[in-house]
Amino acid sequence: MKNTTARRTAPGFVSEIHRTGCSREAGFNLLELLITMSVAAILLTIAVPSFQYVTNSNRIAGEVNGLVGDLQFARAEAIKEGRTVTVCVSVDHATCANSSAWQSGWIVFSDPTNVGVVDAGETILRTQKTFSSSDSYLASNNVAAVTFNREGYAIGIANGTLFTLHDSSNNSAWTRCLSIGLSGELTTEQVGGTVNGATCT
Repeated sequence: MKNTTARRTAPGFVSEIHRTGCSREAGFNLLELLITMSVAAILLTIAVPSFQYVTNSNRIAGEVNGLVGDLQFARAEAIKEGRTVTVCVSVDHATCANSSAWQSGWIVFSDPTNVGVVDAGETILRTQKTFSSSDSYLASNNVAAVTFNREGYAIGIANGTLFTLHDSSNNSAWTRCLSIGLSGELTTEQVGGTVNGATCT
């Protein structure tokens, strides 16, 4: 009797004889490509507006808080040193500009003599460069400088002076206002908010 040996394969495995004839080419077919592109388009439609919102929100917050922080610093320095300290619009980081457009940049300086003017020997404590965006940051009553005296009071400005920040599209959703009271307190508001008798618009 002739002996025959059966070729056995483990369960779940296919012998080499059968594998060689049923290989599948890699890649996308047209339907898979269209589905992938549709999903990508949907994700972009959702993600882009969200990204723009976050970008605008962070920029506006940074611009508002930049001036708030420097005004708070100037007031604290005036109280601590017992002398007047001024924050004024400045383009060159060395002198005060006669402008109420605070997006141009500003400086904080010790100002014990000629209030609102950088005199020889007066120390510039901080500088803020011109905004890289096209946002506008305008002060009411043509205020180009804010000076704090040794008691921390804001002098030489009207009570409730507003600094209004608008983005380039003038969208009210991004409008922010900073109010300065005569006692030196600082308050930020969104459109419609009222503080010290002034309304943010």
